[in-house]
Amino acid sequence: MAKKSFRELSEREILALAISLEEQDGRVYGEFAEGLRESYPSSAKVFEDMQAEESRHRQALIDLYRIKFGEHIPYVSRDHVKGFVEARPIWLVRPLGLKKVRRQAEIMELESRRFYERAIRQVTDASIRRLLGDLADVERRHYAMAESLEEEHLTPAAQTKEAESQRKLFVLQVIQPGLAGLMDGSVSTLAPIFAAAFATRNTHDAFLVGMAASLGAGISMAFAEALSDDGSLTGRGQPLIRGLVTGAMTTAGGLGHTLPFLIPRFHLAFTVAVIVVAAELGIISYVRHHYMDTPLLSSTMQVIVGGVLVFIVGVLLGSS
Repeated sequence: MAKKSFRELSEREILALAISLEEQDGRVYGEFAEGLRESYPSSAKVFEDMQAEESRHRQALIDLYRIKFGEHIPYVSRDHVKGFVEARPIWLVRPLGLKKVRRQAEIMELESRRFYERAIRQVTDASIRRLLGDLADVERRHYAMAESLEEEHLTPAAQTKEAESQRKLFVLQVIQPGLAGLMDGSVSTLAPIFAAAFATRNTHDAFLVGMAASLGAGISMAFAEALSDDGSLTGRGQPLIRGLVTGAMTTAGGLGHTLPFLIPRFHLAFTVAVIVVAAELGIISYVRHHYMDTPLLSSTMQVIVGGVLVFIVGVLLGSS
């Protein structure tokens, strides 16, 4: 069915649409509150209060509608009228990201304000215009209201707690899969690359083996991570994102010490590749120390020992 133009709506339909919009926005705010409750309880309380505000708006609109048009309210929603933004149901995603939620709330508030401002220009009934004008003023002040709610509920202690929750989610959803990929790409590709280099003494052959090993490992790790779980129970986020992060970092880890073999002189290419390997192992050690709270010395020793062992295997096999 074709959508109706806003200009074609009667005053009765405009009021019915306003009721529907307030109800939909209130339900979305309720979903935001529920989705944020576990990780961001203070922000969840902010959206609970915003849901209550939308409920009061809806009740005021219903009361006026009954006076003007009776008990039956026709079903008119944003899906039936041209010009509304089709919102993605981000409230169905778990875990729910705080930044995305607040950005979506800003879009909803802006759309509601524009709706009321346009509706005022189209209706002629004085009481309807007055209510719509009051609601438009409320939407204009919604940013200030949200700020006051944050001041009330997001105390410094709560903000610190929520920042820590965001950091944990970032580590869980990005750092861990990225680190796993970087370690696999940096370490597992050492043996085939240096084995090929020492076996052939040809930098081009070593480069081709390195490219194949890096891309193959990246694709394999991407699928392995994406298929490991859907993130609904572990809170590890969307499998597609995790798979892309892991695959990209795995490929990057292998390419780091593959690209030096573009240098035609074997000994120079080998020296540069060894320096790159040392830098990669240092980066892995720092990331583990900074984000995973692993002691720097312990992390460095673990990574270096593993990398050196694989490196030696590659050299011995290539020289045999």
